[in-house]
Amino acid sequence: MKRSIPLLMLAAAFPGVTGCVPMMAASAASMAIQGAQGAPVSNQALQPQARDACTAQAAQYGTVNVIDVEQHRVDKIIVWGTVDDGKQKRSFECDFGTKLTAFKLRPITPH
Repeated sequence: MKRSIPLLMLAAAFPGVTGCVPMMAASAASMAIQGAQGAPVSNQALQPQARDACTAQAAQYGTVNVIDVEQHRVDKIIVWGTVDDGKQKRSFECDFGTKLTAFKLRPITPH
């Protein structure tokens, strides 16, 4: 009991330290994990493959019109466009890393 009183007094005297130490530990752990994973490799050279893969996926829903291909992050390309099946026109968003990773199809509603 006598030993815990000085620790409580120390914590009370330096309240910033009690919150700072856990934050520093969490930050160090996060940096260690990122370091172990390595730096992401740019896939910018894969933009033509991203466009082709996303066009092929979108073609299942109608005639494709690619609007934009954007290097969203160093390792992520996003392709936007529309598809038209003759009855309705819809927009799509397609994510590409080293392969197609996500595809979202949405209706286009008039405002």
